[in-house]
Amino acid sequence: MSTNHLFDGLPEFLAIAKRLSVRQAAHDLGKTPGAVSQSLQRLEQRLGVPLFQRTTRRMALTEAGAELLARVEPAAHVIASGLEDAAQSAREPSGTLRLLVERLALPHVLEPVLPVFRQAWPNLRLDITVSNRHDDFVSEGYDAGISIGSYIAQDMIAVRIAKAFSWAVFGSPDYFRRKGRPRAVGDLVTHECIVFRRPEKGDIYRWEFLENGESVRFDPAGAITVNDGELMRSLAALGQGLIYSSTFHTSRELAAGTLEPALLECSPGRDGLFLYFPKSARNQPKLRAFIEICAQVLNR
Repeated sequence: MSTNHLFDGLPEFLAIAKRLSVRQAAHDLGKTPGAVSQSLQRLEQRLGVPLFQRTTRRMALTEAGAELLARVEPAAHVIASGLEDAAQSAREPSGTLRLLVERLALPHVLEPVLPVFRQAWPNLRLDITVSNRHDDFVSEGYDAGISIGSYIAQDMIAVRIAKAFSWAVFGSPDYFRRKGRPRAVGDLVTHECIVFRRPEKGDIYRWEFLENGESVRFDPAGAITVNDGELMRSLAALGQGLIYSSTFHTSRELAAGTLEPALLECSPGRDGLFLYFPKSARNQPKLRAFIEICAQVLNR
C-alpha cells in the first residue's frame, strides 16, 4: 500500500465511527457530507472491505470496521497528543538549550544570568560547552553561542548582550611607574610584553591598533608566553609586563585598580560580546526566553 495515501480517509472514518452519522461527522470536520462520504468510499475501496453497514435510518460498524477502529483510534489519540505537544513547544520554552560559550562570558554573562533564567524556567534544561573554538557550531547542533562580535560569522544573527568595549594595552600601576607609559605604538618595542598564544589555534596573537588613521600591527616580544587569558591578566597585575586586551576582559582589574589602560586612543574600534544563532533558530521559544532574561539582567 502506498505510503502517500496511508492515512487518506482515516479522519473521516474516525469521525463517522464516533457519530455513526455522515452528516454529523461532516459538521465536526467542517466539510460537506458529500466530501466525507466520498472519502469513506475511497478508503473502503482501498481496503477492499466495507467498514459500515448502511440503511436509510442508521449506520453501524461492520466487523472489519470495528477491528480497524480498535486499532486506529488509540493511535489517533497518540498522534493528536504528539501534535498538541509540538504546538505547545512552539508556544512555551521546552527541551534543552545548547550553548557554546567563550570563557570570558562566564563571569560577565552566565554567572549573573543563569540563576535568574533557571528560576524563570525550571523545567528547561541547559547544555553548556565552554570553548573559544566556534568552528563546529552548526555541525555540533548548538542552539546559540556567545562570542566577541568580530569573531562571529556574517550569516548569523547577533544580539549584543554586553556594553561595547575597546582594545588597548594594559599594565599595572607599578609597572608604569618603573617603565613608563607608552604614548605611541612604536614605544612598545622598549617594553616587556606578555605574549599570548591562542589555545584554539596555537598562534601568537598580534596586537592591532589604529594610529594616524592607519591600521598598525605589532608583534609582541617578552620572556613570558601564556595561553590562558586569566593568567595573562594576573601576571600583568603583578607587574610582569604589558598585555593586549580589552576594557571588557579587564573590567574587574580596572575596577580594582590593579591594571590601567594605555594607548586607548589607538584602539582599532569598538567591539562587544554577542549572543549569536542561525536564522532558522530565531523563533525557538527556549532561545527567545534566554534572550529576554539576558536583556533583563545585563541591561539593569
